[in-house]
Amino acid sequence: MKKICVIGLGYIGLPTAAMFASNGHKVIGVDINNEVIDALEKGEVIIEEPYLKNMVEQEVASGNLIASKKPQEADAFIIAVPTPLTEDKKADMSLVEKAAESIVPYLRTGNIVVLESTSPTGTVKNLIIPILEKSGLKIGDELYVGYCPERVLPGQILFELVNNNRIIGTINRKSAEEIKELYQTFVKGEIYLTDTDTAEMCKIVENTYRDVNIAFANELAKICEDTAIDVDVWEVIKLCNKHPRVNIHQPGPGVGGHCLAVDPWFIVEKNPELARIIRLARETNDSMPQFIFNKIENILKNINPPKKITILGITYKANIDDVRESPIITLIKLLEEHNYKISAVDPYVKKSKYKVDTISEAVKDSDLLVLAVNHKDFKEIDFDTLAPQMRNKIVLDTRNYFDRNIIENKGFKYYLLGKAN
Repeated sequence: MKKICVIGLGYIGLPTAAMFASNGHKVIGVDINNEVIDALEKGEVIIEEPYLKNMVEQEVASGNLIASKKPQEADAFIIAVPTPLTEDKKADMSLVEKAAESIVPYLRTGNIVVLESTSPTGTVKNLIIPILEKSGLKIGDELYVGYCPERVLPGQILFELVNNNRIIGTINRKSAEEIKELYQTFVKGEIYLTDTDTAEMCKIVENTYRDVNIAFANELAKICEDTAIDVDVWEVIKLCNKHPRVNIHQPGPGVGGHCLAVDPWFIVEKNPELARIIRLARETNDSMPQFIFNKIENILKNINPPKKITILGITYKANIDDVRESPIITLIKLLEEHNYKISAVDPYVKKSKYKVDTISEAVKDSDLLVLAVNHKDFKEIDFDTLAPQMRNKIVLDTRNYFDRNIIENKGFKYYLLGKAN
């Protein structure tokens, strides 16, 4: 068992630290966020993820997981800090750079350094290694370096950390052996070894594939709304996916999160003249909040102001608390800029200036109810109760989540993304 220092205790770093600790390693979780450190010292977490709180509580109590604001000497160092976008859609690597610099004074012969943060191709070779060389250790012989990106789905992180296949990119065979042995203490999926450049490219390509597929679905939704005939994009996709070699993703109000909405830009940044489909897909998905706004404007064009809209869900996807890059936040800001009054309900988000506690409270005097995120909590809404409280009984479903017949039988007008009004 090893002593492991995990730098960055966000949606990936904390579950990774807890997983190593639960498999017998001594783990120091490092973060500069006081709220994160204070919570971890008490065995608590500030993010919502099934079973994570129980695991963290148990490992803190056991002494296998401790919190710290700075690194300590260890056998292995794992960097899992964010890599956000700059305003001009470039990768902001400042947190990765600072994390790498922070561990240099603590490096010793035989240590392992692994970057998990999603990064542009060449990050390990061109950014991490030059920093680590300041330790005076010989890279690959005395210090083992690699890249091992996460491949997990929020809401299933702990399960997928164990069971998903992993890619490990390393600088030489000895590094590969050391890093693979480390991750094999809990990974049950296959572990595939390659070089760092290939591993970095694989991570961003995996997310870019999904982003491009969703953009195709969103473009189909726009096309179906523009047709003069009665075409429902959801029915089209469902039937097309009956073909054995077709797998079209689902449309929606946009793409968010720290992966799909960010990673494709890393490819565009490196290959701006070649990554034309990737850029267009990103722009298509980024355009969806504006498209939904335009649809709302059309639906409510005959309603007298002031107009109030209730939004169901503000996270970037269902059944999680993550609002990073959420297209729903973008949509809300668009509506506010055009003088709409907004209320929102999200059972997974603890703090938001838009959020109210109950749907019944939120819909009072509303002209439109927008299903923005298909949280499981919204599946069995009692529309009989909501109807008398709304000024206008209108529903816009951006996820094909509600039963149209039920909604209309309750006296509501029902509109669906991807189907002409």
